[in-house]
Amino acid sequence: MQGASHMLLEEPVRLASVLAPVKPKVFPSLTKIVGTLGPKSHTVEVIEECLTAGMSVARFDFSWLDAAYHQETLDNLRKAAQNVKKLCPVMLDTLGPEIQVHNSTGGPIELTAGNHVMITPDCSKAPSAEILPVTFGDIAKAVKKGDTLFIGQYLFTGSETTSVWLEVLDSSGENVNCLVKNTATLAGPIFSLHVTQVHISLPTLSEYDKQVISTWGSRNSVDIISLSHTRSAQDVRELRAFLQSHDLHETQIYAKVENSEGLDHFDEILKEADGVIISRGYLGIDLPPENVFLFQKTAIQKCNLAGKPVIITRVVDSMIDNLRPTRAEATDVANAVLDGTDGILLGAETLRGPYPVDAAETVYNQPLQFKKVMRYVGEPMLHEESVASAAVRSAMKVKAAAIVVFTFSGRAARLVAKYRPPMPILAVVFPPEGSDPSKWRSYGTTQARQCFAVRGVYPLMGSTDEAETGGLTKEEYGKKLALNYGRSVGIVKPFDRVIIFEKIGDSPVVKIIECEDS
Repeated sequence: MQGASHMLLEEPVRLASVLAPVKPKVFPSLTKIVGTLGPKSHTVEVIEECLTAGMSVARFDFSWLDAAYHQETLDNLRKAAQNVKKLCPVMLDTLGPEIQVHNSTGGPIELTAGNHVMITPDCSKAPSAEILPVTFGDIAKAVKKGDTLFIGQYLFTGSETTSVWLEVLDSSGENVNCLVKNTATLAGPIFSLHVTQVHISLPTLSEYDKQVISTWGSRNSVDIISLSHTRSAQDVRELRAFLQSHDLHETQIYAKVENSEGLDHFDEILKEADGVIISRGYLGIDLPPENVFLFQKTAIQKCNLAGKPVIITRVVDSMIDNLRPTRAEATDVANAVLDGTDGILLGAETLRGPYPVDAAETVYNQPLQFKKVMRYVGEPMLHEESVASAAVRSAMKVKAAAIVVFTFSGRAARLVAKYRPPMPILAVVFPPEGSDPSKWRSYGTTQARQCFAVRGVYPLMGSTDEAETGGLTKEEYGKKLALNYGRSVGIVKPFDRVIIFEKIGDSPVVKIIECEDS
């Protein structure tokens, strides 16, 4: 390290570059924000504010509300993205094997610690403090005496009084008798039930999920699907096959790992999925709290080494009700970023919290620092990845202002992002040959939008037609587009160095250029 620092100090530095002003808050955080859109973040105006505050990916949670509502929200997202001139990928979150309690009366249900309550699959029964009907017929076969159940409209956090902790006492036919461990009030039309460390014989990709994907998802060409409760690599393969059968070949799959089964098969899941979401809510129930952080750090490191995006959830729960996060939550966000996470997912904070814009802005503007990912010394690198890692090392050696990547699929940008450069990656995404230019420019391509989920990558829409019209080669056009954008937002100044990572023929190439004084 001393040699590297000495070399950097000896490099000639132009005072004009040092003194040139930098626009504030261009990319204060390379870590991305995934915002869940819902009742509190539904309008064009609020979505515009969320995008401006730092939201990079819009999540649509189909465990709540119907397709018509989500379609209206998506239409508003498209208008907002056009108004603020930003691309925003769409993430569809599946329901998965979730067991639900339907509160047909709609009234609050008061449960008192020490009392007994019966869990039954007979949904004709009216829910009460004595009986709770669930949507799973084999609940009595799945659990045994001593097992732990959690029920609530929202996920149990340990501090709220809207979720209840139950202990299984015994079974009677199809019914399960439980002891109430804490006093709570269940309110709302639907509650979720989670059984700790027990296999539930329901498919990961439910019939409801298939219906949503084949209609809403296919119609809107969703960019990413978050596969809830992913328990094995086969779950990912089954979803991949289903997507291909509905002409969603380019839709990426992010495996949402949220139970002990997913942990047991994490390595296999990581190989099959395009990205991973560490769902700390249910994990915090399945695992002792002191083990959640250990899994988080290990899982993030594995994803970093594999070069696949990783997103974590449940970081600023207090902002569901409050304007500011707690100090512990702010530290939690910073630690996740230092671990190497690509993104932070905001759920209820933007879905139903009164401060959706503030939640996105608070997390985005954390004074974050990032650690380097150690070079992986296992299997030999592919040629392209070797050059991508060299591009990052070169950028750090020469203190480059940005790395410019030319790409068709976004893969080259993800390879560069894998090595966690401390500067932004400007990915110039060119349209595939034979694509429709009008469709390409209308809302952006799937590949470009998907780049927004990857740490540090900011896609720019390239056009081979514009390059030819201007009498430029693709390389000249892409470089001009990226540098003009960099100057406009203040990340590139006169005499700054910029790394270009591109493919010439079949060979990946790295170039170092110096920006002109113009």
